[in-house]
Formats: sequence, C-alpha cells, structure tokens
Amino acid sequence: MDQTLTDQLDQWHEEDEHQYIVDTLLAVPKEERDYEATSRLARAYNNLGLYEEALDQFEKIADAGQNDPLWHYRVGFALYYLKKYENAAHALRTADELEPGNPNTEYLLRFSLQKAEKQQKEEQRIAAKRKALMESRGSEANYVPFSNMSLDDFWDDSDYARESYLSEPPTDEMIASIEEELGYKLPSSYIALMKQQNGGIPKNTTFPTEEPTSWAEDHIAITGIMGIGREKSYSLGGEFGSPFMIEEWGYPNIGVVICDCPSAGHDVVMLDYRACGRDGEPEVIHVDQESDYEITFLADNFEAFIKGLVNEEEYDTSEEDKEADLYRVSNGKFSPLLEELCTKVTEVDHIDQKIRRICTQIVEEKGHFSFHADELSYLMYDIQFWLYTKSYPDTDREQYLAVYEKMIAFGGEFGQGGYAPGWITEWLDRREQEGQIIQENGRLRFTEQFSEELINQLRKA
Repeated sequence: MDQTLTDQLDQWHEEDEHQYIVDTLLAVPKEERDYEATSRLARAYNNLGLYEEALDQFEKIADAGQNDPLWHYRVGFALYYLKKYENAAHALRTADELEPGNPNTEYLLRFSLQKAEKQQKEEQRIAAKRKALMESRGSEANYVPFSNMSLDDFWDDSDYARESYLSEPPTDEMIASIEEELGYKLPSSYIALMKQQNGGIPKNTTFPTEEPTSWAEDHIAITGIMGIGREKSYSLGGEFGSPFMIEEWGYPNIGVVICDCPSAGHDVVMLDYRACGRDGEPEVIHVDQESDYEITFLADNFEAFIKGLVNEEEYDTSEEDKEADLYRVSNGKFSPLLEELCTKVTEVDHIDQKIRRICTQIVEEKGHFSFHADELSYLMYDIQFWLYTKSYPDTDREQYLAVYEKMIAFGGEFGQGGYAPGWITEWLDRREQEGQIIQENGRLRFTEQFSEELINQLRKA
C-alpha cells in the first residue's frame, strides 16, 4: 500500500471509523490487496464486531501470517468474541510464543483459558445432566416441592414489591397460557412457590457462586422473582418479563428469565432447559450481559436455588462500592469523546465540573454510578444529547443511539462499565413526545427553548 493510504487508514483507526477502512479496502481489487491490506481489513472487521468476516480475511493470508504474532493475536481476538475459547487460547498462545511479554496477548490469553475451562465444565455438566435424566425417567412421581422448607417467612413485603411483582395466585388457565407463550413447561417447584405468593422480593436476595461475575467475586444478587402472569411489569409475561429480556436485551433463548438483578438489566437469573428439554426440570443459571452473556451455573433446579438464597448482609460491600464510585466520578478521566465535547462548550463555565457534580449526587443518592429513569439520570441523558448534537448537528436517531455508549456508559475511568439501552430509547421517546426533541430531515435536536432551560440549569448546578 502507498503511504498516503496507510496514513489515512491509521487516522480512521484512531478515530474508530472502521467502516471507512472496510469500504476503502473492499474497493481495492482482491488481487491487489497485499498482506498488510488484508490484515488491516480483517482488523477493521474485528473492531466492527464482524468476527466471522474477520476470520475469512485472516484465512486468506494464513500461510504468510504463521510467523506474525499480530496475525495470531487478531485471530485469537476474533475467536474469543465468537466464544470459541479453546481455539482462541491456541492462537493467543502461539502469539505469546512468537512475541513473549505482550500485555494485550497475555491478558486475552488468560481470559481465554479461564473461559475455555468454564465452557468445558458447562458442556460436561449438561451432558451428565442429560444422561442422568434419561436414566431417571418417571422416578420423581411422588415429589412434593418444598416439603422440608417453610415459606412462611420467605417474602419481604413492600409497596414496590406489590406494585411491580405481586399478582393474584395463578390459575391453571393462566399457567397454561404463560407456558404456551414462553414455549417451556414451568417447574413444579416454581409453580408451587407462585401459588403461595405470585411474585415478589424475597428476604434473602443473594446466591453464592464458585466463580466471579460482573456483580461480585463470590455471589450474585437478585432484585425480585417474577410471578406467573402479564399484569405486573416484573411478571413472566409482563412489560419487563422473560420475552422482553430475550427479544430486546439479547439474552440467550435457552429458557425463561425468572429474576431481575440490581444492575438494571445487565444480568439476570434464568431457568436453563438445554439439558432437560422444554418439558423437563431446568437448571438455574446466571447470565451476565457485561461479559457477553456469559453463563454461570447456580443450582440443579429451582427449589435448590430458592433454598440456596442467603441474606445480602453476608456479602455487604455497598459502602466500599459507593466510595469507589465517588472516587471514579470525582477523579476519573473523561472518555476521549466526552472530553472533546466539553472543550466545545462556551455557554456554561467549567462544564466538566458540572457533570462531575451531578454524577456525584447520583452516586450519593443511589450508592452506585448508574443512570435509570429518575430525574438526575434524565438530566444526564439531556446533557449528553445536548453536548453531542451541539458538536454534531447532523445526527439522526440511529447514529445517536450508536454513539451514546462512547461518552459515559463505556467511558473508561469516568464510566459505568455498561448501560441499559432501553432506558435511553425510553428517554428519547419521551423527549420527542413532549416536544423537547424535534426531528428535521431526520436530524435530531433540542428545541431552542429546552436548550436554554438546560443551559440555565447547568449554570446553577
């Protein structure tokens, strides 16, 4: 490749404009693409999350890449995100042998080996469970759920639980209707618990784990248990029920979401039917969106899961978490995009300090750094939208939703490490319905009046 093209590709790579790289290199005839051009094309596909396409390109230069540690690293990168962890570890190990001590290679190799081991254990567990089920067909005819456990003191009564979870006990007709909608037979122990109380928040909301998750090193936490019905937001067929979490949030279609978690959608507890089939007794798993929907085994069945719940006081790290988040919002470095947007603000003095002050208030009130549907979160959604559309006035809805995560959600030091896309679209819809965001030729912007109100609010912050 000539130097001019190389410089341009380098610039686009630094600016995260990877589609420009793909489009430009695909315009070059195949027979004219050398090793470097094909490698750059594959890297751009990796950065766009198109890992199969990346591997196709890497395969074209496989012979020439055998002694190139970067080729092996990038192949391993693609395989890792395709969840082919054993193959990823093989490629990354080769890269490490060719270039010992590369921190990026060592980091990804370590995680590939960990996930490969976990994946192998999961496959072995499912295979063993299937075998055991085949051998024990019909042996549970006399099973009585919770026969040796009192449920009298299981639930925690609160206005929130009654409003969001609790429904009338399910009828046989409702159970059959929900099962038909979900496509799975619900466990008898789950039905028994719901007939005792149909959804709610248990007094014990943590479950020990042998492996770390995005929530903690040794446990997960739940917010509540979904009831059988459609009326309440957090019921199986409700607004934020199992179909919603699978269809809108991308959780794996391997069973039924039964518990939401305090992360506002970033992890859930599910009934897993992979081993038992749609009519069998499912396992209970934790699914972690923060780690690309990584699955962690919790319990052999729903009753074992319920019996294994423990009180959150056994794992209370809320004060430490709050202190860490307060330090993050006070001292963490802004993402490159947020820093760029702040430098272009002339209407408000010290906009960076205003943002830190608002986010500090959010952490003080919530105990952690996250945006939901509360007043201060909506203020931060407004600020980010104003900052971005002020600098990039040609933004349409799709573009904004795609770029949102680069400001604060995945903002590095000053970031949340994740976000719930549903909260952003809900905010955007509401602002449009209220007439505060208008659309002109597909471009979105605040009205002049709302922009002025926001500026005045920031000046006082």
